[in-house]
Amino acid sequence: MHIPLLTSVLALSSLTSAWPESLHPRASPLVQSNELRRVLLRSNLLAKSRILEGFAYATPERNRVFGGPGHNATVNYLYDQVAALGGYYNVEFQPFVETYSAGNASVKIAGADQDAQLFTYSPSGKFTEPLVAVANLGCNATDYPAPLTGQIALISRGSCPFGQKSALAGAAGADAAIIYDNIEQESLAGTLGAPPRPEGPYVPTAGITLARGTALLNSINGGAEVVADLEVFSVMENRTTYNVIAQTSGGDPDNVLVLTAHTDSVDAGPGINDNGSGSIGLLEVALQLSKYSVNNAIRFVWVSAEEFGLLGSKFYVASLSDAEKAKIRLELNFDMIASPNYKYGIYDGDGSSFNLTGAPGSAEAEKLFQDYFTNDAGLKWVPEEFSGRSDYGPFQDVGIAAGGLFTGAEDVKTAEEQALFGGQAGVAFDVNYHAVGDNVANLNMDAFIQNAKAIAHAVATYAKSFATLPPKGPVKRAVKREEKKVRSGHSHAHLDRFFVTE
Repeated sequence: MHIPLLTSVLALSSLTSAWPESLHPRASPLVQSNELRRVLLRSNLLAKSRILEGFAYATPERNRVFGGPGHNATVNYLYDQVAALGGYYNVEFQPFVETYSAGNASVKIAGADQDAQLFTYSPSGKFTEPLVAVANLGCNATDYPAPLTGQIALISRGSCPFGQKSALAGAAGADAAIIYDNIEQESLAGTLGAPPRPEGPYVPTAGITLARGTALLNSINGGAEVVADLEVFSVMENRTTYNVIAQTSGGDPDNVLVLTAHTDSVDAGPGINDNGSGSIGLLEVALQLSKYSVNNAIRFVWVSAEEFGLLGSKFYVASLSDAEKAKIRLELNFDMIASPNYKYGIYDGDGSSFNLTGAPGSAEAEKLFQDYFTNDAGLKWVPEEFSGRSDYGPFQDVGIAAGGLFTGAEDVKTAEEQALFGGQAGVAFDVNYHAVGDNVANLNMDAFIQNAKAIAHAVATYAKSFATLPPKGPVKRAVKREEKKVRSGHSHAHLDRFFVTE
């Protein structure tokens, strides 16, 4: 049964809480990894991905941005699919309200277009003023020469959120800010994060590439006055959106595996790799799992508004009581698992590769995936920076063990990675990242099915037992062993990747 998203919360919750006991799952065989993996098919992953693409292309915007019609259709579809399984899952919508922002930005120097991009949540504004280079990375008030009245701050990306840079520029008196990238890529866009910030209000803010920013900086340092024509047009509105939560009716509800994937796209396109792939990967595993019984509860959480700053996962984690948090033994996140020029990235839970350690249990989750890819799938893998910058971040922040998989975004594949995974060195893992071309044709189905099977292996393993994880104890926050320079990546360095906040 289709449930419109405008239906009242009471009506939604009544449907998810009133299943009779007789509809709960009958005795079924206990899930086994090889059996669950075997029933996953490329054809099903592809067909469901085409459905999401259809939702986007049926709208004038041709996207699935949160709160829009393409995204509303997506969350209804996910809900309906799992709710139709006869009570195997308890399914609910979790509504929340967040500020949506869209628009465009333009920067010209002596009439030459700088191909600027908008930072969401930037205010509108139009200025023709000299540029002033900000010291260091613009993360401290002392980096800004004061006063900057009647000037535009030129700031490098890195180390702190974009919003912090914009707010500090405003606090120093600048009328606007231009942030230039710290790696070479085609463009720099992201989000300032929903206001307010403690440093003060934002100023109109645009992003440009490393090459363009470096050229401007060299001119300024050489003594030239560089005048920029900057214009930002921005629209902001509150939107109601929804997480979709489905937990097995069977299994120990005091020992829960949570799996997350975000359901929204950026404005530019349908977002079928980012992150239709993660959403559909979880959906297909959830559908096939319904044929089996579980010892531990499995909870699928499809979160909204990731592209605007992990808003759905933050809301979900904030809604949990301490007692509910303590029931979650592990959270696994899947964001972009079918990149066309893929790698098999496993989040570095033990911190051995990137010096960023997850909460207790994260190392064990990493090892599970490492062993699976090496021993079961016979595939190479690489560690992925466990920076907390995708939807596992809010779980990490409250001390919940986390992990996951990632096939790459705008970062460029190295020759070493080409030797491991094939594809093209010197080309982005996803050339259509955050772009109009992120459609079904953008998916690498080899990567998609292999990652879906890896998800199934993790689900089957932990559905049977959490014996490989540390015993339950007081939750402890993730440990950051040393400060690192933040760089892009959907590296995802993600505050730097998916929704790109710094």
